[in-house]
Amino acid sequence: MLIYQIQGTLDDLDAQLPALWDAGCTGMQEVNGTVQAYFETRVEVPLTGEWVVADDTDWLEKWKADLKPVTVGRITVVPTWLQGEAPVDSIPLIIDPGMAFGTGHHTTTQFAMDALQRLDLPGKKVLDVGAGTGLLALVAGKLGAHASGVDLDPITVPIARENAQINGLNVPFYQGVLSDVLDQGPWDVLVCNLFAELHDALMGEYLEALVPGGDLIMTGILVDRMHLVENALEREGFTLVSSETEGEWALILARSPS
Repeated sequence: MLIYQIQGTLDDLDAQLPALWDAGCTGMQEVNGTVQAYFETRVEVPLTGEWVVADDTDWLEKWKADLKPVTVGRITVVPTWLQGEAPVDSIPLIIDPGMAFGTGHHTTTQFAMDALQRLDLPGKKVLDVGAGTGLLALVAGKLGAHASGVDLDPITVPIARENAQINGLNVPFYQGVLSDVLDQGPWDVLVCNLFAELHDALMGEYLEALVPGGDLIMTGILVDRMHLVENALEREGFTLVSSETEGEWALILARSPS
């Protein structure tokens, strides 16, 4: 087993890490100020770092030992091998780490998980835009919503579908972009974990996708880019409901015009 080691933390390198999964990474962890990405063979990696040889069993067992369940409100995201560690009064969501992000550990994911739980979701239509592993759509499904997800990445969509099956949820996932599924709307809630510039570009489509007075949950936004999203909300006639920040990340909640 080979490790590609990069200086920095998972949060620092968040925007660049998908390139590692695309290159064939099978897992990663943060160790002493570095990100260690695991590969079966040496490949071309578009990030500056160095290759280190590791023992297969050691890295896998250590990675599993370091990965803990994540509880946000009533939902606990847990890998298969730690199902017994989920709090008895929580709603378990089984997500095994693989070749895509979305295990609930990142601040932006936790922002969105919390925001979904503040809404009255049973019976509501919810769309996860940029769904990745499908975690946010699956959270909505666990909370009683008629949830679905869309993502452009051909790698993540099958993973999301598998995660839905593992959790016994009827949550469909589609490969494409928001405009490709607009004919299936409108939705009561959109949850979108994307970067600020993409929120800005998609704001008109968000408006088209939502019912009047629908809820828009946006995260993945760097604090110093919040103004782009807030200006786009004003441009399209949305009402800014609230915003939160933690470290360099922000959550923005809005409501479409009635």
